Amino acid sequence: MDDHGRSTRKRTGGRLRPNSDRKKHQLGRQPAETTLGESQLRTIDARGNTVKIRALSVENANVAVGDETVEVEIEDVVENEADPNYARRNIVTKGAVIATSEGDARVTSRPGQTGQVNAVLVEE
Repeated sequence: MDDHGRSTRKRTGGRLRPNSDRKKHQLGRQPAETTLGESQLRTIDARGNTVKIRALSVENANVAVGDETVEVEIEDVVENEADPNYARRNIVTKGAVIATSEGDARVTSRPGQTGQVNAVLVEE
């Protein structure tokens, strides 16, 4: 079960009020929702001295085949457990199953955070 923060009620049934309002630095960002197509990257400043690279769209994936890694073209998004609509809309996220020339592969990287798609072949 997801953690949705502190309960709004005490054990006795009384109401708990939040200690503070939400701050600007606690806000999240919109998801990248990486699609298939000509590669498009965008850099985002992150906390500290970090830069994140958002992949807005990708066309290639690094697929682990045995002991070596092969760069292949992504043909289609077969399945995406994050959201069934993502598979229909060809959105690539971590855990998505993609169709490649080497066969079906599961994405192990986070394209919206790292800007690249790494995957391993799915044994059927």
